[in-house]
Amino acid sequence: MNAVAETPDQHLRARARRVIPGGMYGHMRSEGLPASYPQFFERGEGCYLWDVNGRRYIDFMCSWGPVIVGHRHPEVTEAVQRQMLLGDCLNGPSPRMVELAERLVDLIPHADWAMFSKNGTDATTTCITLARAATGRRKILIARGAYHGAIPWCTPNTLGVTAEDRAHLLYFGFNDIESLEIAAEQAGDDLAGIMVSAFRHDYGLDQHLPTPAFAKRLRELCDATGAALILDDVRAGFRMNLRGSWDSLGVQPDLSAWSKAIANGYALAAVTGNDRFRDAAARIFVTGSFWCSAVSMAAALATLDVLVRENGPDRMHATGMRLRDGIAAQAQAAGIGVRQSGPPQMPTLLFDDDADFAKGESFCAEALKRGVYLHPRHNMFLSTAHTEADIDAALSATRDAFAALAAG
Repeated sequence: MNAVAETPDQHLRARARRVIPGGMYGHMRSEGLPASYPQFFERGEGCYLWDVNGRRYIDFMCSWGPVIVGHRHPEVTEAVQRQMLLGDCLNGPSPRMVELAERLVDLIPHADWAMFSKNGTDATTTCITLARAATGRRKILIARGAYHGAIPWCTPNTLGVTAEDRAHLLYFGFNDIESLEIAAEQAGDDLAGIMVSAFRHDYGLDQHLPTPAFAKRLRELCDATGAALILDDVRAGFRMNLRGSWDSLGVQPDLSAWSKAIANGYALAAVTGNDRFRDAAARIFVTGSFWCSAVSMAAALATLDVLVRENGPDRMHATGMRLRDGIAAQAQAAGIGVRQSGPPQMPTLLFDDDADFAKGESFCAEALKRGVYLHPRHNMFLSTAHTEADIDAALSATRDAFAALAAG
């Protein structure tokens, strides 16, 4: 009997296992997805993605969030190529840094200044450092189960983490005002800041938008204690609202952390803050060899141009609702219970009576066979490149996936 030929993806996995611990690390580990999912990809364009085996998918992960106006958007690509001809990593920043800081200050109501780094973890950690530097206090409040990055103070995997790394963290429940007040009381006069995600997007759980009362109480507590209200907008930033994800709630943070979609896939992060924290921001020491990347900042400027011109959040909301309504109707017709949560631009799809995610993984594997890339546990992402026709094509695939799941 002839052996089945090894696919390019399988070949790359085997090579990776020899030179990369575990074959892959972090959220890119293959065990986080059904076995049929590809690990390696060749290219992307618009809302489409091609794996190294040559298969094309409608992409509902958008590189886990960074791609917001579509893979290889022509305006972003042109801005990147133009800047690459001038330089990227220079002895100091290019004019793009000042231009981007000005753009963010003009766009975001609470922002009087901006500073830049590379990853979301950089931005959230800088926010905490700023809160402590400005207040002279130590305690930081964060929601239980929230994801704020991947270094010892916040990583969800505590292997190699010491108690001392988290000695000054206190926890509350998202949207739980009573637990928030208890945590603030425990911190007492040592409360430096409260960090909160734009919405509750814990892995593998139903997502929850913040209630107006919860957001208002956070602002009141920080005003009363002098602590910094820190909005972690790394995941949701520019998808829910171009002015900051809590602008529609009428609540402005003191500091915000941004990354993912800020540069449409080019590595960049930002911290924005109000004037109360300007002096601390000027005095703390945060830096990196690649934090002044002119190419990433040029990409960010072009990305913001597209999002503003196309009213990106509303556009993604509309296509996200088209997807959500279609899936709800299909699930009902198939007699399968599902739960859809989170903002439509960043949907989460979970199945009833599916504690081990077996139904979700089977459904997503069936959709993958039909050219649609979904995720069975993590929130997904829409981009402005998704059209109504793309959504309808995806729904054709999910209809068949529901039928396959119903048939067992």
